[in-house]
Amino acid sequence: MKISTKGRYAIRLLLDIAMNDEIEPVRLKDTAERQDISMKYLEQIIAVLVRAGYVRSIRGPQGGYRLAKNPKEYTVGMILRQMEGNFAPVSCLEGDDNPCERQAECVTLRIWQELDEAIRSVVDKYTLADLMEWQQELSNDYVI
Repeated sequence: MKISTKGRYAIRLLLDIAMNDEIEPVRLKDTAERQDISMKYLEQIIAVLVRAGYVRSIRGPQGGYRLAKNPKEYTVGMILRQMEGNFAPVSCLEGDDNPCERQAECVTLRIWQELDEAIRSVVDKYTLADLMEWQQELSNDYVI
């Protein structure tokens, strides 16, 4: 499994919004500068996040974007699934039911299930609030 730049940038975008929307909505232009990500690419990503209900768009001269929920309510897994789709290691584990005709005799299925559970246990464990805390700790480490 490889996370695309869309998935990684979506996390960075939501983290940037979460860290900077205390006073006023976050402008995409400001995030693009802070994160060194192309404005066009962020526009594509934000459109997906708005449709998913993860962020709210505020219109007008003082407009921008705000999180739709508390940062504790967003897991890294939720964000990645929204951008990447299902990230099961094999296609037979993508849905609720395994459609594979060979599942009864497939000795490798255990490995794929364990790998899938391991990935989910990590990405679903951490929230945007955790990332905010880590970002704050990192920023404090570099204060002179």
